Amino acid sequence: MQPQKQAEEAIVSSFNQTDHHDDREEEEGPDHQSGFSLTSFLWHGGSVYDAWFSCASNQVAQVLLTLPYSFSQLGMLSGIIFQIFYGILGSWTAYLISILYVEYRSRKEKENVSFKNHVIQWFEVLDGLLGPYWKAVGLAFNCTFLLFGSVIQLIGCASNIYYINDNLDKRTWTYIFGACCATTVFIPSFHNYRIWSFLGLGMTTYTAWYMTIAAIVHGQVEGVTHSGPKKLVLYFTGATNILYTFGGHAVTVEIMHAMWKPQKFKYVYLFATLYVFTLTLPSATAVYWAFGDQLLTHSNAFALLPRNKWRDAGVTLMLIHQFITFGFACTPLYFVWEKVIGMHDTKSICLRALARLPVVIPIWFLAIIFPFFGPINSAVGALLVSFTVYIIPALAHMLTFRSASARQNAAEKLPFFLPSWTGMYVVNTLIVVWVFIVGFGFGGWASMTNFIKQVDTFGLFAKCYQCPPKVSASPPVHH
Repeated sequence: MQPQKQAEEAIVSSFNQTDHHDDREEEEGPDHQSGFSLTSFLWHGGSVYDAWFSCASNQVAQVLLTLPYSFSQLGMLSGIIFQIFYGILGSWTAYLISILYVEYRSRKEKENVSFKNHVIQWFEVLDGLLGPYWKAVGLAFNCTFLLFGSVIQLIGCASNIYYINDNLDKRTWTYIFGACCATTVFIPSFHNYRIWSFLGLGMTTYTAWYMTIAAIVHGQVEGVTHSGPKKLVLYFTGATNILYTFGGHAVTVEIMHAMWKPQKFKYVYLFATLYVFTLTLPSATAVYWAFGDQLLTHSNAFALLPRNKWRDAGVTLMLIHQFITFGFACTPLYFVWEKVIGMHDTKSICLRALARLPVVIPIWFLAIIFPFFGPINSAVGALLVSFTVYIIPALAHMLTFRSASARQNAAEKLPFFLPSWTGMYVVNTLIVVWVFIVGFGFGGWASMTNFIKQVDTFGLFAKCYQCPPKVSASPPVHH
């Protein structure tokens, strides 16, 4: 990309043009300014397409394997309805976050604030628009969600690899993958995830369609039953797992900040979600149709699909993708930690990597304590995603534009499909009420009840969660 073209791409209409151009040049480095290079092509991603790949890739990681489990809890019809409903809700609140980011950055750059070598994060947007109390709330929910999001990826890695190699138990695999995932400390920012996002989405696309085709080819197991929903606890646990599925917003601001023109992000998440529907709906429907209630005790779909080279390929690809998603979830935590210890402006990748290592240790430890693949998704969805992804963005948008002057001077116009501030407030209020009552209230009760049941059944530090008992070979009979 030529410098002039780069300058044009870097400008967000209401932003200070000179500062923004300088910041982007600093961030993209010499490779990007000197024309095309392979490193630049693979490493420097800031286009709308990069953002789309990041959002779509980040949405469907290990949760792809737990959605059939959710369908067994919800029943087929509710499973499909909840996916579409929370997909639309998630796209709307991602849109709100993008509006708030542009508003924050517009205001700050009018005050000649420079973001050179600084990645804007969600809690800083809340601080700039609504004050320190909102910053504290945003920081607490976002960091806790990202922490457990990273934990879930590690649990998923151990759960998946076990279906290829069961010579080691899942806890031992968690130790190994914790060390592997720690290498994500070397990836500077979301600006450098271009090739990983592209590969990650390809991997989940293969796995989703493998699951769909394998389930159809396998056919229904003998005596299959589809009794869901049977219990309220299971129903709301499944619903909150789907709420979690479309809650990748904890990294939305960082993905936007990595774009050359963040203003173009507005509908990126919606288009990413529409693609994700083509992966999640067929795979969850087909696997639930084939195995039915067996999924209630097998939260990882790989546990039921027949072992062959296609399944092993899917497991391998999901392992690589979960490594990528671990990086997605952890990178914002790395940024927060760098800011706390004063290392965020450091240009040395090695120094920053060393500084980031302490972030990985508690994630590693928590994955070993709570290895409950499936139930932990629902618990995180109800207690953290409800607020981080749905309630806080909707409330923040309403409070940011509560005054007539704020609405009149807004950096972004109202969406074409809802050109009324009253309509915006009605939609946001309904989201806050629905998610608080159904997602946090009923979902929190159900998911924690289920989570506590897993602890009582398997115990903390479970060595091999939901592992089938190993059958020892019977001794030869001598006649």
